[in-house]
Amino acid sequence: MIKKILDLLKKYKEIIKYLFFGVLTTIVNFLSYFIFANLLNIDQIISNIIAWFFAVIFAFITNKLFVFEHTSNQLKNWFIEFAKFFGCRIFSGALDTGLFAIFVTWLHFNDFIVKFFIQILVVLLNYVFSKLFIFKNGKK
Repeated sequence: MIKKILDLLKKYKEIIKYLFFGVLTTIVNFLSYFIFANLLNIDQIISNIIAWFFAVIFAFITNKLFVFEHTSNQLKNWFIEFAKFFGCRIFSGALDTGLFAIFVTWLHFNDFIVKFFIQILVVLLNYVFSKLFIFKNGKK
């Protein structure tokens, strides 16, 4: 039984790590949003964009080093991966912000509930981008 569990953990190690750091990234996103929107009273859409930016920086570092284990120290490789990562995150960030604006600003849904469901979609989309496009070649 323990061997089966260990085999499953080994088989799905990357997905488990991605989900773990995805949860941490979501926490960074939510905490940043809360600080800017509720404590600093900055507009909700602006706060959402700022929170997205902090989450992208955190996600790049954790995805590169811990999830997909790209450990290249060459500045050129970091820049290329960051450019790809940031580009994909701009797409998912625009989707995040657009859906957030529709459901919170126009339809007046609860902002934290909307953020929660959008983040599920964004995490899944970002995994596909990271796996198939950004960090596709394994360890460097």
